[in-house]
Amino acid sequence: MAKTINRVELLGRVGSDPEMRYTASGIAVTQLRLATDRGRRDGEPETDWHSVAVWGKLAEAVAEYVQKGQRLYVAGRLVQSSWEGDDGQRRYRTEVHAHEVVFLDPSRNGNGSNEYGNSDASTPADDDLPF
Repeated sequence: MAKTINRVELLGRVGSDPEMRYTASGIAVTQLRLATDRGRRDGEPETDWHSVAVWGKLAEAVAEYVQKGQRLYVAGRLVQSSWEGDDGQRRYRTEVHAHEVVFLDPSRNGNGSNEYGNSDASTPADDDLPF
């Protein structure tokens, strides 16, 4: 079998605060929407919205430290699913299952910096973070 690749890399802004829940087996999953911009032929910007799911300890960190408007780098794989809705119609969803998330804004990146870049002793040190 020939080698195949399913890898997605996004750098964008979070569209709304992430939402975390737990699966029936107790695994954390955090959902978020990420906006990326691109230019159209007429020069006007256009925004693409991406659904992202983060799992496990990384999901807990994203839920704690990420807020609407922050810039994130997300790497993962593309996953497609389908189901039948209550109305009998087939529904489809495509989302990125992230295995790497990098917080690009220093104001809430979990490294003890506030919006001014000063250290805050009440926040955890890098070694204490779960990612």
